[in-house]
Amino acid sequence: MSLRGRAEQVFGVTCEGHISRAALVGFDEPDAAPTILASSVPTDGVRVLISSRAALDFQSIDMSTVPSRIVIDGESAGWILADGMAAPSEDALRHPIANAGEAPVLELEGMVLEHPWDLIARNDQRLRDDAAHLWTDDSTPPGVIRIGSGVISLAEGAEIEPGVHVDVRDGPVRLESGARIEGPARITGPLHLGRDSTVLGGSVGNSTIGPVCLVRGEVTHCVFLGYVNKAHDGHIGHGMMGRWVNLGAFTTNSDLKNNYGNVRVWTPDGDTDTGLMKVGCFLGDHVKTGIGTVLNTGTVIGAGSNVFGGIMPPTVVPPFCWGAGKDLRDHRLEKFLDTAGKAMARRGQELTPGVVEILRTAWARTAGRRE
Repeated sequence: MSLRGRAEQVFGVTCEGHISRAALVGFDEPDAAPTILASSVPTDGVRVLISSRAALDFQSIDMSTVPSRIVIDGESAGWILADGMAAPSEDALRHPIANAGEAPVLELEGMVLEHPWDLIARNDQRLRDDAAHLWTDDSTPPGVIRIGSGVISLAEGAEIEPGVHVDVRDGPVRLESGARIEGPARITGPLHLGRDSTVLGGSVGNSTIGPVCLVRGEVTHCVFLGYVNKAHDGHIGHGMMGRWVNLGAFTTNSDLKNNYGNVRVWTPDGDTDTGLMKVGCFLGDHVKTGIGTVLNTGTVIGAGSNVFGGIMPPTVVPPFCWGAGKDLRDHRLEKFLDTAGKAMARRGQELTPGVVEILRTAWARTAGRRE
């Protein structure tokens, strides 16, 4: 589930909004709470403000002390506000440690994600921990070859075809409603396959695959956020795919350096040593790759980019680029939006006016990186 959904379960309340900077107000992704400014948070009633990077363990919470400051693994991660209290300032929200204040501490179990690769590195254990809480059923569908004693959990309408090998020696396999695994395929747990996603064959494991994804080939230790199309052969390992990513046939990434050293990844604050030997690629929303694209270790491709030509692109591709290899140009905005709208319509989704406005803002604000 999303970090938002996890917090909703732990606190037992529905998320009313994502507090964000002004440039993101208006984002209206389906099933997500609206984005709002800190100044728009109402002052009536008890309210929970928690970092969007907080990955909570399932636990019982004592909210008898209000107001209080939320701490996770020693890090300030939010507040519980009493009736009548205003929300913290934007600076306090962005830097909660420096603005901790004197409120009593509520310590919660979990972790605060620092980098995107934390999602990948911690995903296996997270799925193992979730299995006992979320997926209590266990079955072996007819004709499925089961290896190990871990959980195979199928929601209503989920299906694993006969002849599929399911290895649950190292963790559970969970299929949400409408998800399907077609034979022949080898599935390795821990694995979570989201609603209406389909594995078309190949070797898929140790991953979280979001809703409405098509997956084929070799996929290992990955996080696909949703609506990802990888319907052909090719290897994607230790990678993170944003929504609406489309990988051309035989797109393959490296997730291990030849010298077995730590992988460095570009971030807005500069190149960062991940401390990990295996790190693949990070592709933003609406990224597309052409047939035969090869991605180097630690590659970052910004949202809305389209790389093709069978030539390895740079390890850092700015948002909204279009081209082959190092010959990258502006992805014309109107053409990009037209393509994105068509791609979403094929899955019964709409490119809403709110998202269009956010994409226009992002395109304009990242223009300097494409020069």
